[in-house]
Amino acid sequence: MANILSGFELEAAVRIILAVIVGGIIGTERSHHGSAAGLRTHILVCVGAALTSLTGLYVNYIMGMGGDSLRLSAQVISGIGFLGTGMIVVKNSNVITGLTTAAGMWATAAIGIALGCGFYTGALMATVACVITTALLSRVERRSKRSTHNVYAEIGDVSRVGIIADLIRKEQGSDVLVETVAAKSGLPGHIGLIVTLSNSRSITEIRKAVENIDGVVFAVAE
Repeated sequence: MANILSGFELEAAVRIILAVIVGGIIGTERSHHGSAAGLRTHILVCVGAALTSLTGLYVNYIMGMGGDSLRLSAQVISGIGFLGTGMIVVKNSNVITGLTTAAGMWATAAIGIALGCGFYTGALMATVACVITTALLSRVERRSKRSTHNVYAEIGDVSRVGIIADLIRKEQGSDVLVETVAAKSGLPGHIGLIVTLSNSRSITEIRKAVENIDGVVFAVAE
């Protein structure tokens, strides 16, 4: 029993250390992007998830109590959502930030579970995939965002929102995105629309076309 226990403890130490390293790698990348959940947060999430898996294995195989050794780990996957929710913030014009960090924390927890179970290959591949996704593909997203521009329009009659949005889509083509937002003017009964289009088109002409639609109070380029 002592030999088994010491062997398990040695393996547990290796897995916890790997969780620190892996969580640190992902957390460092997030820190470089100014995320509130950085190095320490990701390490703690990964280590906690790994320890959860190890505890399930310990109870099952060392203590011989039986049961589902992954039941505790399953709770980590659902529970991490509460922590991730705190990372998501809705800013002005319905711009949502923190989704990447929240998803990264969820993935880090899953990696920690894999490490705790000894699935080293899966954990390593997932770590590489996470770092590539957050570090390299963010540049692709930034280029994509730079290739579009927005027009903000305000409507004085909420009942005409659907009609006006359909008119904008019909006039501007299938590549236009129309979203409803709170009115920036703050006037009662008003509602705003954000029209997103490609940069290959004239923003001035689009703004004028949107502003000339019956029911649109004003439209400005953003």
